[in-house]
Amino acid sequence: MHKILVVDDEKYIRESIREFAEFSGYEVQEAANGMDAINICKNQDFDVIIMDIMMPTIDGYLTYKEIKKMKDIPVLMLSAKGEEYDKLYGFELGVDDYVTKPFSLKELMARVAVIIRRNAPCELSCDSLGCIEEDGLTMHLASREVCLNGEPLFLRPKEYDLLLFFLQNKNIVFSRDELLNKVWGYDYGGDDRTVDSQVKMLRRALGDYRSHIITIRGVGYKFV
Repeated sequence: MHKILVVDDEKYIRESIREFAEFSGYEVQEAANGMDAINICKNQDFDVIIMDIMMPTIDGYLTYKEIKKMKDIPVLMLSAKGEEYDKLYGFELGVDDYVTKPFSLKELMARVAVIIRRNAPCELSCDSLGCIEEDGLTMHLASREVCLNGEPLFLRPKEYDLLLFFLQNKNIVFSRDELLNKVWGYDYGGDDRTVDSQVKMLRRALGDYRSHIITIRGVGYKFV
């Protein structure tokens, strides 16, 4: 059974998430603030942490930094903030996903399930699921799992979408605006800084494979 830690200073939110998560088959533990969460993580392991950003004494970002020093646990942030800057800052820190308050419990748990699947060992074969392979990199399309040289590669949702688009359009140069339209969608309200930030994080995740993503100065990017 997968374990979730819910960190929020609002008791009603913690209890609501806990009730829905336990109904969905998860084991859940609660923490009322960042310090409690840090102390709990010293002695226990979790598959996902659902954590509020705006908490007294220690906010969610600082709590995440302290936990990350001890263990690599995926984190989904809850936030009353919807500004792009706040999300980009969290993604730079390594946060896996965001849900803005008020939120749907059903959507929240769906995102948790995706995070758990994405961080599970890469055990599927290309014979059982459609996939794309390129020079040691394998993307399982149905499960959204990625392996690099046989090892699982942990990508956030938009990093996965961006890599998939690059692999499906090799050797084609795309401007930042084109990538925003193709990967984020025409109704997305962000700007080209979003593309640069996600490319930077994708390169970081790819390690030595990062050289396949080429910057075309003054234009955009291409995958070679």
